[in-house]
Amino acid sequence: MLLYLPMHNLKIEKMKKVLIVLVITLLLASCSQDKGKEYMINGNAEGIHNGIRVRLAKIDEKGQQIIKDSAIVMDGKFSIKGSVEEPSVYFLSADGSPGNVVFMLENSDIDIDFNKETPMESKVTGSESNKSYEAFQNGMLEFREEGDAIMSEFRELGEEPAPQKRDSIRKVMEDLRQRQAAYPLKFVQENNDSYFSLNLIQLESSRAGFDIVKYKEAYEGFPKDLKESKRGQIVKQKLDELYKQYEKTAYLEVGKIAPNFESQTPDGKLVNLNDLKGKVTIIDFWAAWCGPCRRENPNVVKAYEQYHDKGLEIIGVSLDGAPNQKDPKKAWLDAIEKDGLEWNHVSSLMYFNDPVAKQYNITSIPATYILDEEGKIVAKNLRGFALERKLRELLGNP
Repeated sequence: MLLYLPMHNLKIEKMKKVLIVLVITLLLASCSQDKGKEYMINGNAEGIHNGIRVRLAKIDEKGQQIIKDSAIVMDGKFSIKGSVEEPSVYFLSADGSPGNVVFMLENSDIDIDFNKETPMESKVTGSESNKSYEAFQNGMLEFREEGDAIMSEFRELGEEPAPQKRDSIRKVMEDLRQRQAAYPLKFVQENNDSYFSLNLIQLESSRAGFDIVKYKEAYEGFPKDLKESKRGQIVKQKLDELYKQYEKTAYLEVGKIAPNFESQTPDGKLVNLNDLKGKVTIIDFWAAWCGPCRRENPNVVKAYEQYHDKGLEIIGVSLDGAPNQKDPKKAWLDAIEKDGLEWNHVSSLMYFNDPVAKQYNITSIPATYILDEEGKIVAKNLRGFALERKLRELLGNP
């Protein structure tokens, strides 16, 4: 016997089938999307004993390392699963092993061959954004190898190398240091399409000598999606804050005319910076109580003796007057005599509240400004050989 269903029942059954197909499709799509929103770290920890804990950490906005997850090593393996909003620098460490594996964590399958002796040399694969980090590290490694080669050459010269050869090696080493210091900015400028470069800007922004103007320009060259990412917005906020601070002291940047000041010598006479125009001038902020300043003084004395007859002048601005100094003026005068500082000296004996120190935004010493004959700032905080080389550039050979 044939069974006939009413037409409206047939329509209902057909609609149910369509709905089932739609639900299954959505579930499959959901599963596919969720997989792309997770990371799976597959760790190969050969040589690490069972029960050792590995820890996954990141740096928070305050610069503190925060543990995000951990796992136990079993049979030389471990795994950590989770998700990140966007690629970021993470650290992986194992109890008992020195240092960390530093890598870019993103939502993908990531394999890590953990080097228990030297975690920094562990192999990381599966993270596309980590390739940019590895490129940066390879560049830094080249600097280290170049530096090792220079030091090896220096050691081969023996305990007392000829002065000319010693100076030549020092020049090469100083050039290496300057190139290495400039490398992070150069990398960001040339790799402005990677999440690692965003992370690198954030890491570098807390270092002394951070060039806010150039890094801000580099950030503006990043693609829109990176700038609008969470990390991009954090970096933008940091750069904006630093730029506001920079604007307050932009008049002290290299290339600007040094602001004039007038201050008293130990015997009460006034010294005016503008009176020294026409001379290459070092403004040297120091104090009798400052150990690093006193240790640097022999280098400044040497520079003065070599270049004074060629037109070098120095104004020493003392930040004596520290709360623990019983007689700051005596301490100041004694240090001048003991260290043989035969140039202009001024101070209000008001510690870091000295008007000249505040005008020049001095927050730590020793600190120096080097001015050319027109009173233009040509360098800051140069010491030792770097100072000598700048003076030679400005005044010729001694």
